[in-house]
Amino acid sequence: MASRQAVLGMEQAAFFYGSGRVFENVSFLLDDARTALVGENGAGKSTLLKCLTGALELNAGKVIRSRGLRIGQVPQDIPAELGARAVRDVLGNALARAGQDGDYWRIDVLFDEIAVDQAILDKPFGTLSGGWQRLLLIAAAARLEEPDMLVLDEPTNHLDLANINTLERWLTADFAVPMLIVSHDREFLDRVTERTLFLRSDGMHAFKTRFSVAREELLRRDATAAARAKQEDKEIKRLEQAAARYKVWAVKNPDLNKRKNAVESRIARIEKERTQTYVARERRLELADGDIDARVALRLSGLEITVPQSTRKLIAIDRLAIAAGERVALLGVNGAGKSTLLATLAAAFDPTREHYDSQAAVRFNPACRLVYFDQTMADLPTKQSILDYVVEADGITEKDAIRQLAGAGFAFARVGEPIGVLSHGERARLVFLKMKLLRPNFYVLDEPTNHLDIEGQEDLEEQLEKSDVSCLFVSHDRFFTRTVATRFLEIHKGRLVDVDDADAFFDAQV
Repeated sequence: MASRQAVLGMEQAAFFYGSGRVFENVSFLLDDARTALVGENGAGKSTLLKCLTGALELNAGKVIRSRGLRIGQVPQDIPAELGARAVRDVLGNALARAGQDGDYWRIDVLFDEIAVDQAILDKPFGTLSGGWQRLLLIAAAARLEEPDMLVLDEPTNHLDLANINTLERWLTADFAVPMLIVSHDREFLDRVTERTLFLRSDGMHAFKTRFSVAREELLRRDATAAARAKQEDKEIKRLEQAAARYKVWAVKNPDLNKRKNAVESRIARIEKERTQTYVARERRLELADGDIDARVALRLSGLEITVPQSTRKLIAIDRLAIAAGERVALLGVNGAGKSTLLATLAAAFDPTREHYDSQAAVRFNPACRLVYFDQTMADLPTKQSILDYVVEADGITEKDAIRQLAGAGFAFARVGEPIGVLSHGERARLVFLKMKLLRPNFYVLDEPTNHLDIEGQEDLEEQLEKSDVSCLFVSHDRFFTRTVATRFLEIHKGRLVDVDDADAFFDAQV
């Protein structure tokens, strides 16, 4: 078997925004494997990718890059300027970057391979769903540009399960190029990647294994280092006490000064070689405990969901009840109306109502306090300060808000910054914090894990499992869905159907 060759990497790299550190002491080399890059929100993963690809320059250290290396890149945020351009032109740009401007037949071949109607080629790129935009850009970068390496930032965001499965097949079978993939989708990482890099405040940690195995090993290393550091602390304390005694005794017996000096030298040696332990940022994504007393939190009857700004029916719900404390996963193919249903329910909730019309199609428990997480976070006031956004919650003082923000991982020095400077993951954490402060007992969540780091996802899973809140959610994260849901509803042929579990649905999305 041929040895793997390093093609891209960093050596003692550091990057700062102003006086704030994004990352430092980062060193790694990529070979021809498919490599995952994992890190908590705000760790600097997207910034690191920009430095690797030349969009940003390091403040210290260097980028290691093979001569003539061509990188195909798909960023987390799809460039807004592509929206008005025809799909054919957007894909043609990829051909141009590969020096094959006139080979438009390759676009037709690509569309046949992925079974997409070629009629969309003349449509504006912005009219496609976010998932299809992302999938086509990935296909263009990998197939049309013919790169030596593929760099993908959160490639599964906004993809439905069928397209995630398609992407997994492409990346593992068809695209024979090295890859660096930033993702928080645990199952996707385990299925696609072979190597794992963890970007943390203490530098980069590299493993020659898939994500789940690598993470277990990293946690074991952290536990071992913490235990060793604890033992060293005990030893230093014991030696300091001994040195203090020798110092007192040396007043009467100067020969004991030698013992004191020897003990102090040993302390200095241990201090110099002391085990450095990683301390994760203290932050928790917590939910409010629910307190809906009645058995039913939400009742639907005779509800019809239509395409926005249209009369075309998506879903007809004759009768549905969601019990207090139930966590319901809503399954369905792309375009089935999942997000539209959630948005409709959120819009129907009126916190000022003490009672709902018994004949209404949507009836909430009077004790219900609903919050809605929109995957686009479109209503987030990006020009407002982080602190002012949180203070808007009833009964929250500025002091309380600062304390809550600190618990969610937002340093005091940042609370005056506009929300617009936050990463997508940090924005998601901020929205969940605000939601918690509203003390809800019914969560309506549309792709809640899209931007959350893995620690944030685990926090959310834990909180949903241990709280008494009701929850109706849509997620293409298979791991999250299996972990959280106590009930599964599938949109099938325009109807809501109870199913025993999600795996049959997941497996069918090919």
